[in-house]
Amino acid sequence: MASLFKKKTVDDIIKEQTKELRGTQRQITRDRAALEKQEKQMEMEIKKMAKSGNREACKILAKQLVQLRKQKNRTYAVSSKVTSMSTQTKVMNSQMKMAGAMSATAKTMQTVNKKMDPQKTLQTMQDFQKENMKMGMTEDMINDTLDEIFDESGDEEESQDIVNQVLDEIGIEISGKMVRAPAAGKNLPTASPKRKTQISDDEIERQLRALGVD
Repeated sequence: MASLFKKKTVDDIIKEQTKELRGTQRQITRDRAALEKQEKQMEMEIKKMAKSGNREACKILAKQLVQLRKQKNRTYAVSSKVTSMSTQTKVMNSQMKMAGAMSATAKTMQTVNKKMDPQKTLQTMQDFQKENMKMGMTEDMINDTLDEIFDESGDEEESQDIVNQVLDEIGIEISGKMVRAPAAGKNLPTASPKRKTQISDDEIERQLRALGVD
């Protein structure tokens, strides 16, 4: 019962109209087929009358054939008109839906514009631009500082080269002392490995102090 009192929407009306137009189109097609059948029968009848020599009957049938063909041609015109009406209905429905969508969009835009403060939005964009510039300047400063640090690392490498050179010289002297040690005291008891390690460390520290390297 509720469906009986339900108000039809535009889509419902268009669906009903489209259905009716399709039914009309099918009926026109059936009528045309019937006229074509009659046309063939009338042509055969005219040929039959012509063979029998009945000229008056041929004239009457010929006039009827002309009227029949005109009626058949009218079915093409009517069918074209029905197709055009169906297309126009669909176009109007599409336009109505587009208008509804535009109306809803306009209302949404009005609501957004009412809630959005242009001055506040502009201030937010300016603040963002300012903070973005600050961030860029900070990044540049950090990069410059890192570049200076890496540039100064060359001094550290130079100092390391000096220390390596000193250690090489000490190593040569220690090697010399280690070569002479057995000749000077080959009858002495062999010292323990820990004692040799202790002497070598002390010697290295002494040489470093002599060269002024802490």
